[in-house]
Amino acid sequence: MKYLKKIITGLLVLTLLLVGTLYATDTDYLLKAVRTIYLNGHTTAFLDDYNYFDNSVIEAGEPLAWPDHKDYNSVSETEELTKINAELGTVAYLIIKNDSIWFENYYDGYGKDSKSNSFSMVKSMVSGMMGMAISDGYIKGLNQPVGDFFPEFSEGLAAKMTVGDLSSMASGTNWDEAYYSPFSITTRAYFDDDLDKVILGLKVVEEPGQKFKYASGDTQLLAMVIEKATGKPLSEYFSESFWKPLGANADAPWQVDSEENGMVKAYCCVAGNARDFARFGKLYKDHGNWRGKQLLDSSFVAMSVRPRFEGSPQYGYGWWLYDSPDGKSFFMMRGHLGQYVIVNPEDNVMIIRLGHSKSADAGVGVFTRDIDIYIEEGYKMLGAGS
Repeated sequence: MKYLKKIITGLLVLTLLLVGTLYATDTDYLLKAVRTIYLNGHTTAFLDDYNYFDNSVIEAGEPLAWPDHKDYNSVSETEELTKINAELGTVAYLIIKNDSIWFENYYDGYGKDSKSNSFSMVKSMVSGMMGMAISDGYIKGLNQPVGDFFPEFSEGLAAKMTVGDLSSMASGTNWDEAYYSPFSITTRAYFDDDLDKVILGLKVVEEPGQKFKYASGDTQLLAMVIEKATGKPLSEYFSESFWKPLGANADAPWQVDSEENGMVKAYCCVAGNARDFARFGKLYKDHGNWRGKQLLDSSFVAMSVRPRFEGSPQYGYGWWLYDSPDGKSFFMMRGHLGQYVIVNPEDNVMIIRLGHSKSADAGVGVFTRDIDIYIEEGYKMLGAGS
């Protein structure tokens, strides 16, 4: 009994020392990481993790239903699509043709109203908010310096960083996009309770506006600019600008760093459903027009889905750009673990996939094999149904 008591006492002492060390080294955010991720059986952020964080809410208005295509679910999944959906843990797969739902299927207990984490798909939405804030006159334009809003970025190289640089991932900051390192700034940003402080501590170490470098911190700083420019919480501005006008079916939780600070994790973390995420893809497919009303400037949309830099043809302003092996061109919203809204305006086709994992990474931002499969098999199904 005495031996057991010594063991328990020793463990308590070690735990207290560990916790004390985390606070002393300003890495106490790792306690939240352990509590929300590892103790729930995961090794990284997961689809339903919004239930374990504080959230703001993107309010929906009057819901507008997607119409079913006349050939709705008339074709079965291909064998290859069924295989990859099972292998990678797909929870939603939709094909939208001519603005109607042509095919949809849900898995693992999810349904059309189920919410799951958008992850970085929301970067496209934040870029859209930037476009709206420019149209509304809150931001002067893509070339307005970030230093106009945050004096922390008003000297040296940082003074050259513009709002447009943030949207196109060309800030030149020292952000390190490392998802699985517990000590990376990416991990800190996900779990820290003062996200503003984390972002304002970034340093501009390269000439801004010269090249693409994928950095979630760019989108977070862009969101902070939008909030300061509009004087409105980001979830409120997004609700009034897009979520309500697009007829989203449901309110959407948006993770915040803490209840006290209330800054949304703008580079990720809107909990929505596949049908609602698809609305933003349709808005861009239709050049910013939604059912006859111009919500977003068409020239801004056109610029967003073209490469900014010749050396980085895979990215525009908040959108990924992809040419499939058969020569079709797509733009897409894209998130951690394989969340996709894939758009081909020429064919008037959108493919939406949400799920637990994706094909093996080949590096930050590199297109993975699963994307090809979702496109290829979706088009095979469309061909079989024509």
